Amino acid sequence: MGLDYEKAGVLGLGKDKNPKHFSLAQETHSFSLRKIIQTPFGNLYYISDGLLHSKNCDGVGTKVLVAQLAGKHDTIGIDAVAMVANDCIRTGAKPIALTNIIDAKNPSTELVLEILKGIAEGAKQASCAVVGGETASLPEVLSADYTINCDCVGEVGEEEIILSNNLKSGDVVIGVRSSGLHSNGISLARKALFKKWGGKYDEWQQVDGLEKELVLEVLTPTKIYVKKFFDLLKHVEVKSAVHITGDAYKKFSVLKKGFVFNNFFPQPIFELVKEAGGISDEEMFRRFNMGWGFAVIVEKDGAEKALQVLGRDAEEIGRVTDKAGIVIEGKGKRFSLE
Repeated sequence: MGLDYEKAGVLGLGKDKNPKHFSLAQETHSFSLRKIIQTPFGNLYYISDGLLHSKNCDGVGTKVLVAQLAGKHDTIGIDAVAMVANDCIRTGAKPIALTNIIDAKNPSTELVLEILKGIAEGAKQASCAVVGGETASLPEVLSADYTINCDCVGEVGEEEIILSNNLKSGDVVIGVRSSGLHSNGISLARKALFKKWGGKYDEWQQVDGLEKELVLEVLTPTKIYVKKFFDLLKHVEVKSAVHITGDAYKKFSVLKKGFVFNNFFPQPIFELVKEAGGISDEEMFRRFNMGWGFAVIVEKDGAEKALQVLGRDAEEIGRVTDKAGIVIEGKGKRFSLE
């Protein structure tokens, strides 16, 4: 048996994976919020008549270990922004404000400035202001040199909310190209690829098919889809939007519909991870974006226009179906993601 997430040391991935029990949080809503609108991808709250905010927080996980391995810290902040900005837009909310937390063993001026270069660049790509942050020295807490987390506030008018609640069989899923691994499945990729964690390759090895040394290929920043997405909204009704991150294609199951995906041409890094770790096809599609970092779901009649607006980085990758489940087809294979 090859590597999978649990063998890579990522815990809590059984049937009760990361249960999100919000009842305790919901008890607090009456203190300051007038009304909550729930979507499959987070809550929106009114700040005035007809105007709502969203709030997302996330980090880059063990990708900081890859930055540490490379000794290169000026792009990891882009990943931190991407994780929250790309999440924000799923409900139609436009990112307006970012904050960050950098916890480090030794938060030297040089290190923090390098991280902030990436955060600033990510914010520019997301057309979003960085309005605050916090840096803490935590040498007794951390095993990595540092961690980064970001928080993003987004804004949306109530007429522009993407509720993801009217999907029907035949709707088209359009994928937008990723830049590679992005910031998910990195624990699995690290342990398949790098000798430091029991993998196959030296970090600076030049592997056939890759444009950069291996460690830099894995470190490639997550693509930020904000500008492209809001350009699309000017032309096409988007019924749902999915940031293909943790759980990868299993994430579509929160939309309570069936899906068949049948168009994949992942970048060479994915095949390298699969081969080096002996990882199954099913596990790859549960953990990695497989070449598509973001997806929108549109009516069949709107697909051609959506593809035209999104350009050469977008393709139809699947359809909504009446039959429950997530099915992957292609290259003579067909399997379901349980």
